[in-house]
Amino acid sequence: MRIIGGQFKGFRFEPNAKIPARPTTDRSKESLINILLSNYTIQDQPCLDLFSGTGNIAYEFASQGASRVMAIDANFHSVSFIKQTFNHLGFKEHNVLNYDVFKWLNQKHTTQYSVIFADPPYDHLNLSLLPELVFNANLLLPGGVLIIEHRTSLTMQHSALKFNRDYGQSRFSFFEY
Repeated sequence: MRIIGGQFKGFRFEPNAKIPARPTTDRSKESLINILLSNYTIQDQPCLDLFSGTGNIAYEFASQGASRVMAIDANFHSVSFIKQTFNHLGFKEHNVLNYDVFKWLNQKHTTQYSVIFADPPYDHLNLSLLPELVFNANLLLPGGVLIIEHRTSLTMQHSALKFNRDYGQSRFSFFEY
């Protein structure tokens, strides 16, 4: 796996086999970053990566100049790997949290983010609740975007849904206030 753009472009990382993740493919990730850079702002903005897995998207946010990155995953091995990788890159403005995302979303928050990316397990029963949980938690800054990666067979329903992009069996759904 590699970082596809920005300051750390070309950096390769090999996640531990103990990380139970389905990383976003390089092709999909490159398209996602291009959409974000064309339509939204990452540089100097706070970004949140939910269900971080390997940290693949969190590293892209850091590489594109995010002011800070918060990565959350329930798997201890994922969290350890992401912390090690951020430290290796020398990216200091990060926070990696070992926590269940759905429980975290139901807590009170004071920090908001310009870009929020969520890549839950495709078979997660509560996946379709994510937009409402994020908006109810008031996590998205005005003008920001929530992106949820999911199977193309799932159609997300929410008034804040702006558009979808499909890449193979994966779909990115983009939500805005």
